[in-house]
Amino acid sequence: MRILLDTHVLLWWLAGDAALPRNAGDAIADSDSEVLVSAATAWEIAIKKAAGRLEAPDDLIEALDANDFGTLPITAPHALAAGNLPAHHSDPFDRVLIAQAQLERLILVSVDRRFTEYEVELLPLV
Repeated sequence: MRILLDTHVLLWWLAGDAALPRNAGDAIADSDSEVLVSAATAWEIAIKKAAGRLEAPDDLIEALDANDFGTLPITAPHALAAGNLPAHHSDPFDRVLIAQAQLERLILVSVDRRFTEYEVELLPLV
């Protein structure tokens, strides 16, 4: 299974936070899963951390490497697809994740219910 983590899911995993849904934790921990983190997520974390709006590791790249998470760059096709999505969701970082999951055929892991309004495969978090 190839999964793409939304920012809050990544941060919950790294912090060992009980807010992480069990299905998400199981999928991330599964040795058969390829876990990816978008450059958009790293960008969002850096911006919000610098503004004092969230807690995140100072060594994010090392944390990703330690967890064997791959990184997914933002390509021009990703950016164009994000810009062409219906306006159900206004967060540009989330729109990039949705576009990346669609184009790369990834399962998106998020608790954001607005993602269900898009044609994107989501990990069931029941």
